[in-house]
Amino acid sequence: MTIGIRLKLPGITQEQFDAVHDHVNPERNPPKGLVFHSSGPIDGGWGVIDFWESREDFDAFQPRIQAGVEAAGVAMQGPPDVKEFPVHETIQP
Repeated sequence: MTIGIRLKLPGITQEQFDAVHDHVNPERNPPKGLVFHSSGPIDGGWGVIDFWESREDFDAFQPRIQAGVEAAGVAMQGPPDVKEFPVHETIQP
């Protein structure tokens, strides 16, 4: 079942997010199960909305994120706020 993941990354700037993103490299090395990814600024940090084929696929991708954070030298301002939600439908025109 497809799931949505909403992440709030407190204190993270666009520059920090982009530095981690460059190390994670999902465009050239897509993670298994990623359906859709988007991100942007939110109050107090950076937000992410992803759709995944399963929670297991999302969880399997987390070591790559952690490695990217470490490689980019980004200091997290606390743990991410992660919410999972079931996806009823996706439309790709």
